[in-house]
Amino acid sequence: MAGVLAGLVAAGIVFAGSEDRIPAGVSVLGVKLSGLTPAEAQAKLERRAAGLADVPVVLAAAGKRFELRPSRLDVRVDWAAVVVEARAAGDGPLPLRGLERLRLRLFGFEVEPHATLYEAGLDLRLARIARLVDNPAREAALELKGLAPKIVPAETGRKLDAEAARRLVVAALASFDRRAVPLPVEVDLPKVTAETLRPVLAQARTALSAPVRLGYGGTHWRLAPRELAGLLLLPSGGSAALRIGGPVADRYFNELGQAFDRRPEDAGFKALENGSVRVVPGVDGRALDAVATAKALLAAALRERGRTAELVIRAIPPARTTEEARALGITTAMASFATAYAGTADRIHNLQLAVSLIDGALVAPGKEFSLNETVGPRTLERGFRVAPVIVGGEYEEDVGGGTSQVATTVFNAAWEAGLKITERNPHALYISRYPDGRDATVNYPDLDLRFLNDTKHWILVEGSYDDAGITVTLLGPRTGRRVLSESGPLEEVAPPKLEKVLDPTLFKGERVVEEEGQPARAITVTRKVYRGDEILYDEVWNTRYRSESRVVRLGTKPKPAEVTPPAEEPAPATTEPAVGARVGPERRVGAPGVHTEASISSIRALSAPGIRVGRRVAASTQACEVQPSATMSPSRSIM
Repeated sequence: MAGVLAGLVAAGIVFAGSEDRIPAGVSVLGVKLSGLTPAEAQAKLERRAAGLADVPVVLAAAGKRFELRPSRLDVRVDWAAVVVEARAAGDGPLPLRGLERLRLRLFGFEVEPHATLYEAGLDLRLARIARLVDNPAREAALELKGLAPKIVPAETGRKLDAEAARRLVVAALASFDRRAVPLPVEVDLPKVTAETLRPVLAQARTALSAPVRLGYGGTHWRLAPRELAGLLLLPSGGSAALRIGGPVADRYFNELGQAFDRRPEDAGFKALENGSVRVVPGVDGRALDAVATAKALLAAALRERGRTAELVIRAIPPARTTEEARALGITTAMASFATAYAGTADRIHNLQLAVSLIDGALVAPGKEFSLNETVGPRTLERGFRVAPVIVGGEYEEDVGGGTSQVATTVFNAAWEAGLKITERNPHALYISRYPDGRDATVNYPDLDLRFLNDTKHWILVEGSYDDAGITVTLLGPRTGRRVLSESGPLEEVAPPKLEKVLDPTLFKGERVVEEEGQPARAITVTRKVYRGDEILYDEVWNTRYRSESRVVRLGTKPKPAEVTPPAEEPAPATTEPAVGARVGPERRVGAPGVHTEASISSIRALSAPGIRVGRRVAASTQACEVQPSATMSPSRSIM
């Protein structure tokens, strides 16, 4: 025993070798590193890897070959770490180190390097390989030959084992071996076989064996087997069930829905001639339940007798039921106000659109109605058009022109209803067709019209239009309120400013009044709201309108030089001039030294009825909508 131990110790000492060199029998990817220093081993491995970086690795699968180059996928190996691992093999204290190195010398030791690469690039290439290699299994299916269903048998397929293939490809790209690498391919088995579909085949035969009757209430119609065949969705692509479905069935049930569907009607309100309001009951709608009807139709088709199915119709309750409408407490027409159309067709369109948007608005007790929030932004996308407006006291055109007439109409309805008005902005310019001092303008989102529902019940805003104009009616509770309004005189507080415009088409000394102008005006309107003998609101509304400039065009063209006529022989004293004969030069308009003013009234007389010539207005800092006056400039569109 002692001899054996002594021999082992001696062997351990003899084969211990140098700690600074890699033991014999150690290799990396088939490259022997025995006896090399770490620096020598690393240099040897790096040279080998660099020489193979552009040499493709050949991958083989399903009779197809694919090439991948390490350089294209940025394959990298930490060769310094590999060498450290190789040098550590057989390391340890004497004599154990020598014995371990003896084992490595006899049996060898292979160090496996770990590579990194461009992961996304590898995934892309493996996906391309899979598309070319994969041949998915074909599931058993049913198909029709005429009206006879038959089974299409399943077929096995193949599929690349993506995870295993990935490990093999990474190892091959990092290796020094360029022999073809077979990729693992699995057999892809079908999930639905002919045996799976035999019961479904029997169902399909039954379904197409005779007509099916489908109907609703007392009305039924016949679906022949050929029609039913178009509605059947036979098992395919892994499905193992017979269903009603597909494009033909979708179109069929869509047409049925158009025939049977009915929209629900919300409970509403109708104002009567005596001022009271009655609730118009809501009406349930109905809709075809296509999914449930398809199931009922299939169930009937799978029966040998009693092959009749009923449409499944679902009731759709209205958004506001009759009970909910009664609970709002709306019993009377509180007030109504109408304004007439004026302006362009686009402006009238905006009026109709805006009044439609406020129609049906409900205002809860203690809450405010906001015209801007209810109508929303005035944009082309929402259907509003470009029409005249007032911006900064000047007539311009913008999207939504005309909405302020709706605001004026709502304002006066709330005024007459005796409701608290919390925001109102007057127009910058006086508009004679509105009640004096009771106009309102809006400009989204800055200038708004708001009123408060200061009652204990809901208020409904009704907006409507006809051939003559728009109407706003407020329906709500009986409040017992009485409104007393009084308008003061419309006073002229400042004359129109004079605006002189130089006109090179007129002679010097000539002038033409293009626009008479309008003075600045002011008015005070009071409103007292009574409930019995109690005064709820005692309000004073002061409104001031800006002036419109008087515009006068002044001539700048030089006068023509006067020409002295040649002397003539004096006529005999007894000779009378002929009737209508010209006795000397004459200029009736713009004659030298004569100031001729053509008044706006004389110009208007030459224009079409209702047309104001050369209308202009003064500048203003307030942005609001223009309302049409009785006359209009032919040179630009004015509301």
